[in-house]
Amino acid sequence: MFDEIQFEKINRLPKYLFAEINDLKMDLRRKGHDIIDFSMGNPDADTPQPIIDKLCEVANRSKTHGYSASKGIYKLRLAMSDWYKRKYGVDLDPDTEIVATMGSKEGYVHLVQAISNPGDVAIVPDPTYPIHSQAFILAGANVEKMHLVFNEETFEVDEERFLSDLEEALDNSVPQAKFLVVNFPHNPTTATVTPQFYERLVALAKEKRFYIISDIAYADITFDGYRTPSIMEVPGAKEVAVEAYTMSKSYNMAGWRVGFVVGNKKLIGALQAIKSWLDYGMFTPIQVAATVALNEHHDVPDRQIIPLYEKRRDVMIKAFTNAGWPLAKPNASMFIWGKIPEVASEMGSLEFSKQLLLHAGVAVSPGVGFGKYGDGYVRIALIENEKRIRQAAKNIRKFLKELEENK
Repeated sequence: MFDEIQFEKINRLPKYLFAEINDLKMDLRRKGHDIIDFSMGNPDADTPQPIIDKLCEVANRSKTHGYSASKGIYKLRLAMSDWYKRKYGVDLDPDTEIVATMGSKEGYVHLVQAISNPGDVAIVPDPTYPIHSQAFILAGANVEKMHLVFNEETFEVDEERFLSDLEEALDNSVPQAKFLVVNFPHNPTTATVTPQFYERLVALAKEKRFYIISDIAYADITFDGYRTPSIMEVPGAKEVAVEAYTMSKSYNMAGWRVGFVVGNKKLIGALQAIKSWLDYGMFTPIQVAATVALNEHHDVPDRQIIPLYEKRRDVMIKAFTNAGWPLAKPNASMFIWGKIPEVASEMGSLEFSKQLLLHAGVAVSPGVGFGKYGDGYVRIALIENEKRIRQAAKNIRKFLKELEENK
């Protein structure tokens, strides 16, 4: 009898393609194989010691182990307000325009739960970080995918194409789309936009009456003079937009789960309300340590994080290209979006990722897991050290040579 009971919300979710790679990776490791793992954007370096020290200090204080505030303690929200002022010259009210969340992913999902009605439509570029679309599916809304077109050498978004495609999608959406998700620097492709893009996007949102949800998880990780713009820099953006930021990548604090959603008061109020029912906020010592990180150690990304990923990026591009797998150079994020080598192009991204894992001991994320326009590519995370990157290149050279010989 119980077999007949269906969970329709879960049934709406697609198959999780990354699970095949993860299962294969774990099976190989159990058998003793050394796997060089570029498959997940999980920073391998430690959180800076002063931030850890502050966590421990506060955890040892009395009265810090109880429930916290679901929207985050005031000083943490104030620190995020100061971060926006310092980085972007933007004023945000810590009480009404900022929520501290358990990582930006939790904040994003709960925001979508709070503001989506059954049958609402969200436009999400493809490829995309999976939760950007699946959060709406879980909320009973619908998703319209829009091909994200960008220059594959410079990773600059074709902004004219994006805006024209968006207008077409809005005109053809029934009911008209209520939300648009943007994520630049982009995960998985690393694509970037200019400040002028957001100016035009905000104007279009006001004209067509839709909300923008911007995710700048990789805002701090930029190279070669590129600076990540924020939609909040646009005058009037707070009328139509919210933006999510996380400390996971910028401060090597992925497991700490500290993020923020800022912007439009109506949307922020909805997120604050739903969180008040669902959680009691992060562990207070984590919030205090995060506050200190933002206020006293905001040079960490420039001093520690960017140089680490920039060096790894350069080493990987040179080593993999020399091994027969040419890669273009991104100017932001901790990933490389790699086109499948010509000799393996007929495999598709999932099969190529499996074969690369089996025969080269190298794990990457198949592009098709991020959407149909991601097939033909893989996402490579810069989470192994330079020695391991060079070893991966040697393994890949041998693998590609064997493929060539067997053709």
